Amino acid sequence: MYELQPVQPKRSRTNRNATAQPQNRFWQGFGMGVVAFVLLAALTIGGLLIGYAVMARDLPSPAELRQRASAFQSTRIYDREGNLLNETFDPNAGRRVEVPLRAISPYVIQATIATEDANFYNHPGIDPIALIRAVYYAFQEGDVVAGGSTITQQLVKRVLLSPERTVTRKIKEAILAAEITRRYNKDEILELYLNEVYYGNLAYGIDAAAETYFGKDAADLTLAEAALLAGLPQLPAYYDPYTHPDRAKNRQGVVLRLMVEAGYITPEEADAAWMEPLTYEPLRFELKAPHFTLYVRQQLEQIFGPEALYQAGYNVYTTLDPRLQAEAERIVREQVSLLADRNVSNGALVAMRPQTGEVVALVGSADFNDVEIDGQVNMALAPRQPGSATKPFVYLATFNLPDRPQEEQWTPGTLVADITTAFPDGANPPYVPRNYDGKEMGLITVRTALATSRNIPAVAALQEATLPVYLDLMRRFGITTLTRPDYGLSLSLGAGEIPLLELTDAYAALANGGQRIPPVTILKITDAQGSVICEQGTSRPCQPGVEAAQQVVSPVDAFLITDILSDNEARAPVFGLNSVLRLDRPAAAKTGTTNDFRDNLTVGYTPQLVTGVWVGNADNSPMLNISGVAGAGPIWNEFMRVAHAGEPALPFTPPPGVRQFEVCADTGTEPSDACPERRVHWFAEDRPPQPKEKDLWRRIRMVRGTDQLANEFTPPDQIEERVFKVYPLEHREWAIRHGIEQPPIEAVVAPPTPAPGELQLFISSPAEGATVRGVVPVFGSASMPGFASYELQYGITHDPGAFSLPFSGPFGAPVLNGQLGIWDTTGLGNGPHTLRLLMRASNGVQYETRVRVFVDNTPPTDTPTPTPTETSEPPTPTWTPEVPTPTDTPWPTDTPWPTDTPWPTDTPWPTDTPWPTDTPTPASEEPTFEPTPTWTPETNG
Repeated sequence: MYELQPVQPKRSRTNRNATAQPQNRFWQGFGMGVVAFVLLAALTIGGLLIGYAVMARDLPSPAELRQRASAFQSTRIYDREGNLLNETFDPNAGRRVEVPLRAISPYVIQATIATEDANFYNHPGIDPIALIRAVYYAFQEGDVVAGGSTITQQLVKRVLLSPERTVTRKIKEAILAAEITRRYNKDEILELYLNEVYYGNLAYGIDAAAETYFGKDAADLTLAEAALLAGLPQLPAYYDPYTHPDRAKNRQGVVLRLMVEAGYITPEEADAAWMEPLTYEPLRFELKAPHFTLYVRQQLEQIFGPEALYQAGYNVYTTLDPRLQAEAERIVREQVSLLADRNVSNGALVAMRPQTGEVVALVGSADFNDVEIDGQVNMALAPRQPGSATKPFVYLATFNLPDRPQEEQWTPGTLVADITTAFPDGANPPYVPRNYDGKEMGLITVRTALATSRNIPAVAALQEATLPVYLDLMRRFGITTLTRPDYGLSLSLGAGEIPLLELTDAYAALANGGQRIPPVTILKITDAQGSVICEQGTSRPCQPGVEAAQQVVSPVDAFLITDILSDNEARAPVFGLNSVLRLDRPAAAKTGTTNDFRDNLTVGYTPQLVTGVWVGNADNSPMLNISGVAGAGPIWNEFMRVAHAGEPALPFTPPPGVRQFEVCADTGTEPSDACPERRVHWFAEDRPPQPKEKDLWRRIRMVRGTDQLANEFTPPDQIEERVFKVYPLEHREWAIRHGIEQPPIEAVVAPPTPAPGELQLFISSPAEGATVRGVVPVFGSASMPGFASYELQYGITHDPGAFSLPFSGPFGAPVLNGQLGIWDTTGLGNGPHTLRLLMRASNGVQYETRVRVFVDNTPPTDTPTPTPTETSEPPTPTWTPEVPTPTDTPWPTDTPWPTDTPWPTDTPWPTDTPWPTDTPTPASEEPTFEPTPTWTPETNG
């Protein structure tokens, strides 16, 4: 049966077109995408092909490649007299005898392939998987950190490409390696590689390596020897068998295992090679002045770049003086050998001309070829702690305090305290430096403090100058290594590391009137044809910038430091008059020794030459009780004497702006009439010595036969003048403890009408100098006609600036030979105290007497023989007290206290320090040791 179908509405033309339009757009877009992709692919492939073609087009022929690998002209380095020091050969070509592949041991070929490129004979010059991995990590890390280089790629890097580590260079390396593989056969590539690769210790190529390490030709190498050499090129210094034999042996085992895995040898052969003992040739380089030569080579690479340096055939004329260099090497070697029993193995020396900066001698170690002492490490360039050798620059900073008036600038006569001091150190505990000898000199001048190398005053100087000012000064002197952010006051004692060359250059600036010229090592360079490329002293210097002298400090300040460092008399209390720092001519010098005796130095100069010497161990192991004056000092002394032989003895010329002043020797001021010893010293004209009113030496009127000051009430026949070195209040206690007698602070005067025998005022108990504790009864007498009252007081220290309120009294009844009162000391701190008995008369005149005692309330121990521990008991006083007796007649004191010689309150005390006049035992700046049998210094230091 016919079934009716619903009638579909007739589509309009418009609807049909609307349906077809999206389909057409899709196919149109798809087609355009395909076309764009094809075009992009074509462009990419075309670009790659063009780039490949461009790179491949620049490849030399096989003959040219071999010529480029071996073609170079040696750069020759000469001393200042034209003697050849060294031929600098291209590390990329090397001094080598090229050998054909057939003249190389098969073991070497097999070991090299197994280690460096196991698929060498099968790939097209690149290992795609390794290359993709290297590129991936390069993008991830921003640097080429993964390997992937085949033997062919390594050859490309050495011969055709610069050494930068970039993705572009890695891609170029792969393209060139593929093209070389297409053009050259594998044996040619391997032969070139084995003649190019660096095996360490200046051995370039397998034949040079065989000769250097084993003293034989490459053809004669055994399996064990070949396996060791094949493992070196990856990290020659790290696997160096001379310095790291264990690493080299382990690396040899890795190579043997790889050879077994590659099927070149059997496990049994690998075991036999592993067990074979290897004997190495002594490592010696044909280098004159080796450390200096290598230093110059580094500078030449910076000037010209390595490619030009090693291929252009330059002739380099250096500043080295061959006679001085030979003497320096001999003296360092001989003196270090004399100190072997002190665990000293190494030394270094730098000598420069101050006016030109020319380095005339440089010794980097006692023996360049001795691997036991790390002889190839240049200790003249290695940063080490200089100890006290930087103290001159600390004091120099105080001569140039920024934003301070002239009168606040320090001078050679400024007084500093060589007294134990706790210096604030920010959030850290206070810094309490000690002197090398553990002693203190009291108040001394800057001249004495620097010349005798005292530590405490140097720290005080740095605190005054501030760290930023000091660090800025050191940078201007050419010191580049003081860059840590956490330096403290210990930097004044040489806690920062500085290379010997930089420190010597800084001293050269002092010798050159405060003008610094950076070290100069190259005088002239010519090309292979003899044409001058550069020359010092012309418009084309070889080391740009080193000729322009920079005025680091004023000539005046540089001269003042030089004058101190050359003052043999000033340093004599520590070093003696005939120490190794003294020459037969004016010479400025300073020593330095670091903690645990790990480094010691001597740096010093004449107007003609500056020399710095370091002695120690390259591995930083400590020496045995040897200081800068005993270790480095003899080297400095002998070299300076040899270097100056036949030269005139020149003085240090004072610059304009300085003049000589007569000063009191140990206080640095204009001498008062009480000054016992005078000197004539140099000062800046605008910073003269302090006036005589500030001299610590004073003539003071005293009551004859007593320790009391006199005044207008004292009968003339009872007055005598005595000379005191009067310390400021803050240091009086120190002076008294060290036997430097001090006058009393307050004066007592005679009563207007005293009747002999009627006035009784004394303390009989406790006695002068007694030690008291707990509750102390005080006995004595306080009686006189017209008596009004008496009271007892105490003060802290033996020269208190003030006294307590009465702890007993006032009492209105006199006492004769009885108990005056009770003194409860239980709440007081341990240490020196002064007990004062004060009596008043009805007319208002008051009288006093004092007793100096020590309070010690330390609890007793439970055991009869306690273990020794630190206590707070002070040292025994060094004075001989005069204890008052009942027959003494104390003198009354008016208020205010009239005196003829008052304590100088109108003149501010200097913040510095003078020298005790008791002729203290000469201290040793550093631990003592008589250095050599060549002389006997008066004092050790």
